[in-house]
Amino acid sequence: MKKQDKVQGEGNYEAAEQYDQAQRKFVKSGQVQQAARDAAPKSPAEADEMEQAEQAGRSRAKEEDPNVKRPRSGK
Repeated sequence: MKKQDKVQGEGNYEAAEQYDQAQRKFVKSGQVQQAARDAAPKSPAEADEMEQAEQAGRSRAKEEDPNVKRPRSGK
């Protein structure tokens, strides 16, 4: 694709590439596990809030991504 063929609005290829590069850099940094621990709920109330938010998002999803394999909470 030529430089002048940038798509904006429906698809910003330059921004997508920058995002992909930043994600690769983060993964290689070795900070993924710490970031996951930092993002964990700090209380049962926060865990419930996060679960409700996830369910709200899933309720609008067409279907589950078969490539996503996550353990389900015990609820």
